[in-house]
Amino acid sequence: MKNILSKWMLTAVFALGLFSSCNTDDDQFVIDTNEPVVSDETTQLITEWNGLWLEQDKHTYGMRPNATARAIAYIHLAAYETVVDDITEFTSNTSRLENLNIDSSQRPESIDKSVALNTCYAQVINHFMYNTSSEVAVEIDIFEATKESALAENISNELLQDSRQWGSYVAAQIIAYSQTDVQAETQILEPQPLSYEPPVGEGFWTYSADQERALFPYWETVRTFVISSAETSSFPPLEYSEDTTSDYFAQMSDVYMENNAAKEEDNEELWIAEFWSDDVEGLMMSPPGRQISIANQLIIQNDLSHETSLILLLKLGFALNDAAVSTWADKYNYMVMRPNVYIQEFIDADYETNLYRFINWPNPSFPSYPSGHSCFASAAGGVFINVFGDDIDFTDRSHEGRTEFRGTPRQFNAISDMVEDAAYSRVPLGVHMHIDCTEGLRLGFEISDAVNGFDLSSN
Repeated sequence: MKNILSKWMLTAVFALGLFSSCNTDDDQFVIDTNEPVVSDETTQLITEWNGLWLEQDKHTYGMRPNATARAIAYIHLAAYETVVDDITEFTSNTSRLENLNIDSSQRPESIDKSVALNTCYAQVINHFMYNTSSEVAVEIDIFEATKESALAENISNELLQDSRQWGSYVAAQIIAYSQTDVQAETQILEPQPLSYEPPVGEGFWTYSADQERALFPYWETVRTFVISSAETSSFPPLEYSEDTTSDYFAQMSDVYMENNAAKEEDNEELWIAEFWSDDVEGLMMSPPGRQISIANQLIIQNDLSHETSLILLLKLGFALNDAAVSTWADKYNYMVMRPNVYIQEFIDADYETNLYRFINWPNPSFPSYPSGHSCFASAAGGVFINVFGDDIDFTDRSHEGRTEFRGTPRQFNAISDMVEDAAYSRVPLGVHMHIDCTEGLRLGFEISDAVNGFDLSSN
């Protein structure tokens, strides 16, 4: 166990502070170097790029969670396609995904997988993380050049050029494929469209200020990879009621009591709420990005081969993308209000969520049911269970060392326990009812079941 922890600590330094501690007066960045944390050199490269991506994710604005989930899917599709010809019994997705066109005859006879991946990652991350601060975005070019310099030491110039060419070709084809999804390409340009006004109804979600306008209200029309929102099942929420004896009122009362108890007692529930929040741009990674952080840790802890790592990350990306589409379809179908609106009107006018101290408005800017956090957690969790099994000694160190919020690592003996911890964290945070989390949890596992059954070996 000590070995595993020391391995993770090395990569945590990379992932969470790769460049920030080395920013000089002339804005140049110096890259820290670490000893390998896995035995497979290509897996090492994958985990390092994931670490850099997590830093990009934290400082990318106007994307979370939907466009971020989409970005994850395309980035890891590109990585998989770069190397798939060398993975025994697995094939390209060109025959499975309409409009994806990767001509294998363009691949040179010999490539260096790591060089090709390095080139591909740089181009797709730069493209799909499209709204990152310039100070952080420059890290991509610096890291690509630094890694290529190291990788090129023991290979010929011809092999270097061929490998770089293949990685660039695959990246361009994946970017071109993404652009055939016109709905997504249009919506990412205006995540809070002024044209959208929420329908009016009893208990319906609405916004109170421009900052709280509907976020990605049309996302159900975006491309899915494995299972569409029309194919996932959907269970309606409890009927809205203002009756103090109703189940709906009881759900809202639970939120009120758990939120306030967590705040007043500064207890484990507040730790759980803040540990899984991932709501705040510039401070935390995104909710889908959190699952990449967990995947990276699991890859390192289990010393996975690059083949297994690429397949895991591909399926994780598909699951997160499809979870965003189905969850947002249901959110804007059911239009369930956020707890703070109900609680302030019928229980306590002075109620504040435990999220409020981090942001300028009390809630995420979209309807409450089902919970997106819960769906992302179970969609990812189902993929993890399929690879690693449920029973696992795992400590999530995604926020280790953070002092702005409670990021102290949490230890889990089962992936399903970790998923539930994440899913129901939204109640003591004060932004979701239990029913929101339960439905998100159910929906995510349904999506992961479909993704786990997605056959990557068929032609």
